[in-house]
Amino acid sequence: MSGYSDPLPLARTLIGKASVTPADDGAIAALAGALASLGFTCRHLSLGADEGRPPIENLYARLGDRGPNFCFAGHTDVVPPGQGWTHPPFAATVADGFLYGRGAADMKGAIACFVAAVARFLDRGTAPAGSISLLITGDEEGRGLDGTVRVLEWLAEQGETLDLCLVGEPTNPRRLGEMIKIGRRGSLNGRLLVRGTQGHVAYPHLADNPLPRLIDMLKLLTGTALDAGTAHFQPSTLALTSIDVGNNATNVIPAEGRAAFNIRFNDLHTGKSLEQWLRRQLDTVGGAYELDIEISGESFLTPPGPLSDALVEAIRAETGQTPDLSTSGGTSDARFIKNACPVTEFGLVGQTMHKADERVALADLEKLTRIYGRVLDRVVGTAC
Repeated sequence: MSGYSDPLPLARTLIGKASVTPADDGAIAALAGALASLGFTCRHLSLGADEGRPPIENLYARLGDRGPNFCFAGHTDVVPPGQGWTHPPFAATVADGFLYGRGAADMKGAIACFVAAVARFLDRGTAPAGSISLLITGDEEGRGLDGTVRVLEWLAEQGETLDLCLVGEPTNPRRLGEMIKIGRRGSLNGRLLVRGTQGHVAYPHLADNPLPRLIDMLKLLTGTALDAGTAHFQPSTLALTSIDVGNNATNVIPAEGRAAFNIRFNDLHTGKSLEQWLRRQLDTVGGAYELDIEISGESFLTPPGPLSDALVEAIRAETGQTPDLSTSGGTSDARFIKNACPVTEFGLVGQTMHKADERVALADLEKLTRIYGRVLDRVVGTAC
């Protein structure tokens, strides 16, 4: 029997590493040590310094050299702990049936369940019909520039192929087994600058006030429905996040006004098509403006198939629940992985992620390990 069939010790080890992005604090090395003891070949990839950024620690580990290659993916980096903790955020305290600590739910607990599921799979003497791999990054909670996206580029350069991928993000709102993510909405950030001519409020005819145009533009953007949703996606949404004039004087018409917004969009749109729509809308108001667009991820959908079917069956067996196949929530690194292979997400309960006293039920660690184990049996335990 291996020393990693119980997910709790490794989860506590990982939570004990203060790996707030971009810091690693030894989390990747600790995980690599566990995987190496199970027979994985581990490649430690430190990326970012070549681009003048703080280095990000990443890990690609593989067991086996044949296809299909089934990959568990996730991240060891965490958000800052903040204030208000009952238990120290990096002490990995076990109390009242819970494991407390930053990253317990998002998502060091799930990574420990990955490893425990593989350990049990190997302890049974099962010969994988293919390979098992882990792609773990330290840059999911950050900008995502030197994490999963660059590891995937490296894999392509090495001729490595991923055939199916399961991301261990905390997909369940309240209880384990509620929800699988089979896609994600895209995310577009827009920054709008409307220009005019500064002047005295008593002589508005000598100025060009940009604020009425800014207001008209924002009314137009927020008052127009983007779509009615699709079979797997809710309607796309546009939310204003900032309106800023920066004018403290009561007798001055400002020279410019700024606004920012975010669009979460479904698979009826792309970032490019939305930018074109935005510019058409703004052009109807007219005047001088600048629009800067940043796409942090395109929408994607992995239609129900072998991996989601295996997950649903495993979740029913271990929890008695039939999970929803959802595309709700924010973005994840699955937005990069979907370019390499079909990808699905399932992990722990996310109710306390990014909060003080982030925690996961000990019973859920065991159930999730069993669910992952059933998926391994179905997807890798026999030829697929």
